[in-house]
Amino acid sequence: MMSRSYTNLLDLASGNFPAISAGGGGGGGGLRAKRLSRVMTVPGTLTELDDEDFANSVSSDVPSSVAQDRIIIVANQLPVKAKRRSDNSGWSFSWDEDSLLLQLKDGLPDDMEVIYVGSLRVEVAGEEQDDVSQSLLEMFKCVPAFLPSDLLDRFYHRFCKQLLWPLFHYMLPFSADHGGRFDRSLWEAYVLANKLFSQKVIEVINPEDDYVWIHDYHLMALPTFLRRRFNRLRMGFFLHSPFPSSEIYRSLPVRLEILKALLNCDLIGFHTFDYARHFLSCCSRMLGIEYQSKRGYIGLEYFGRTVGIKIMPVGIHMGQIETMLALPDKECRVKELKQQFNGKTVLLGVDDMDIFKGINLKLLAFEELLKSHPKWQGRAVLVQIANPARGRGRDLEDIQAEIVESCKRINAQFGNSDYSPVVFIDRPVSPAERIAYYTIAECVVVTPVRDGMNLTPYEYIVCRHGVSGSETGSEVAEPRKSMLVISEFIGCSPSLSGAIRVNPWNTDATAEALNEAISMSEAEKQLRHEKHYKYVSTHDVAYWAKSFLMDLERCCKDHFRRRCWGIGLGFGFRVVALDPNFRKLNVDSIVSAYERSKSRAIFLDYDGTVMPQAAIDKKPSAEVISIINTLCGDKNNVVFIVSGRGRDSLGTWFASCKKLGLAAEHGYFLRWNKDEEWETCSQGNIDFRWMDMAEPVMKLYTESTDGSYMEAKESALVWHHQDADPGFGSAQAKEMLEHLESVLANEPASVKPGQYIVEVKPQGVSKGIVAEKILSSLVDSGRQADFVLCIGDDRSDEDMFEGMAGIKKKELVASNTSVFACTVGQKPSKARYYLDDPSDVISMLGALADVTDPSSPTPEPSSQVSESETNPPSPLEIRADESPSPS
Repeated sequence: MMSRSYTNLLDLASGNFPAISAGGGGGGGGLRAKRLSRVMTVPGTLTELDDEDFANSVSSDVPSSVAQDRIIIVANQLPVKAKRRSDNSGWSFSWDEDSLLLQLKDGLPDDMEVIYVGSLRVEVAGEEQDDVSQSLLEMFKCVPAFLPSDLLDRFYHRFCKQLLWPLFHYMLPFSADHGGRFDRSLWEAYVLANKLFSQKVIEVINPEDDYVWIHDYHLMALPTFLRRRFNRLRMGFFLHSPFPSSEIYRSLPVRLEILKALLNCDLIGFHTFDYARHFLSCCSRMLGIEYQSKRGYIGLEYFGRTVGIKIMPVGIHMGQIETMLALPDKECRVKELKQQFNGKTVLLGVDDMDIFKGINLKLLAFEELLKSHPKWQGRAVLVQIANPARGRGRDLEDIQAEIVESCKRINAQFGNSDYSPVVFIDRPVSPAERIAYYTIAECVVVTPVRDGMNLTPYEYIVCRHGVSGSETGSEVAEPRKSMLVISEFIGCSPSLSGAIRVNPWNTDATAEALNEAISMSEAEKQLRHEKHYKYVSTHDVAYWAKSFLMDLERCCKDHFRRRCWGIGLGFGFRVVALDPNFRKLNVDSIVSAYERSKSRAIFLDYDGTVMPQAAIDKKPSAEVISIINTLCGDKNNVVFIVSGRGRDSLGTWFASCKKLGLAAEHGYFLRWNKDEEWETCSQGNIDFRWMDMAEPVMKLYTESTDGSYMEAKESALVWHHQDADPGFGSAQAKEMLEHLESVLANEPASVKPGQYIVEVKPQGVSKGIVAEKILSSLVDSGRQADFVLCIGDDRSDEDMFEGMAGIKKKELVASNTSVFACTVGQKPSKARYYLDDPSDVISMLGALADVTDPSSPTPEPSSQVSESETNPPSPLEIRADESPSPS
């Protein structure tokens, strides 16, 4: 449900983006001349766009200033360092060479222009922001977003770091003191900050040329703001943290808002399949969206758009590390460290001071190593480098206190004047010094309890290998070998198959892993190292960036071919994208074709078409009965309910519709009206012995799948799992489908999946076949149809839609017949038209009933039905606050 508070606060409902103020936190004065007004959505009733409207809707009102593709990279922080000059006369800026955002440029095409949007790490006074913005744009192509200090505190320190960061690392806010409580005002600050970032993007974007790549959990609301302004914008997102399982994520009060915002992207990237799987599970359980895998690519169908899912861990910048390996400072520091730890086996930890890095657990495991393997006392040293903390809070203070206490205890118990088993470094360490530690360490230990990627093992592997191709220096003085003990809960774990993986919570097992790592033979250490280095050196940050951009291009290749428009309020906003030949059924057009026709055939599915799928009482309403009776009352009409339901149910429900035709069980049973007997559509007697084979299999899955049940029809068996756990029910349905196909391989039966069902029915029975039979009967009786309407919502109805495409070639209808094959819900379909939901279907049928007069004489058939009637232009007739129902 949409929050009421942030809608008004941020004008999300109107889609208006107020201009940035001239002073204070607005900033960006140097960019004001560049601010463009590019609005692609039209308020009010939306009509289908013609070619000219289409061109105007996706183009800037100012011609593009670039000849090649550009990419706008948006992140919480810019890849620049800012420092106030010593004379206090202004600021000096330089690239942050350690920034991933800067390093990924190596994987982008040389002719691609890169623009960065983000905030600075320093606070800039309001009167300086214009000059700073202009300088950064001109010198670095960076666009800074200046957040007021109070907004920055609520957005970053309190919502991002104290709510999202712990939750995404599986830490629930159990109490006010432990994790804190959800505060909607902090969520509003998060949304407002994302909106300010979007305004900066809008200032410099060329929507017809640019790609936008958004990074990390700080900006998960940003895609909605940008998609609202630019429907066809090519936009990707990469999450650098874990994505929690659905059981954890569902505890977030704004869970739906964030999911829907991310789904406004074209491509969403994750480090590992586990993280992607959790996201997909959340989409399935909370939004009812299932993913599909096709030719190795995973995608989510979302209102006609396919949202791609990218799984690839980020790498390191090989060139940067090899450059630092060649620095004289590094060689000097290596010699000092070798002398300091002469005769010792060094285990190294390099971690941020963070509650999830598991430093305290690592110390406990090392302590257990010294206890259980006394041979390492006096020989093994754990050097733990703790980088400065990025967050703050009571939990962090408790962890820091525990770490310091553990270091003192271990050193007091096992150390002496010449030996300190734990060397704890809690000061900033230069890159050269860190690389020197990597070079002399026999093993690196990385034990977070949950982490996004963690590049420490990658850096260690490259440092132990030395400069690629080097034959001089310390790199050849020692064999190239390395050992890793890593947590199974970090993103790089799947890619390092030669590492020893541990559960950091199990300190005894981690201690044994440490012993195994440093006791391993030199030959095996070398083999493991070579395997790791081959992967790390070929899957660097440039490879990751290149792969992401290629997938983003693939996901966006159809953007300008489809018809797109935006609908919905707040975070319910989404873009509906449809094939040009797939359009909403226009009531005026179908009524006009209906009135001009002489012989009409109308085929209606039941569940999900004239009856909502979620309805508890499945009996047709009085309104539906009245409309159907009116349509059946016209002697020019043949109306059929074509359903998968049994003939007894349909016969009972529509007992008052004496002239209505019924096709039950997908057309196996057929009755032209109430006064006639049921007939079967099969030729000869069908062998139903396959039921005795299929029924035990389906009962087995019913017993093992809570919430499922089996329905036995006269001609078919159906297994329903709509009330089962979504994930388990879907998995069981797939397995049952394969099982039944194997068991019934040589039987005259077909196994078909449907919407929350698996159905086994006789071969040669489908809605398409029965529709053709009915149309053929009309031809035989001299009443060849010149108006055909068929509506359905399920996979079984696709057979009917497919048949409609060929009825003119088979001469089942007149050559000038108006054929309206219509699916319910906007989704990929063989139908040419759609209606949003059953209420739309009933309204449309009601409009046909209103112009039906059973007492009037039969109208003369028109000699020609115009193309506009057969394929009406179909104004979309969707207001910005309406929402189509998902498939």
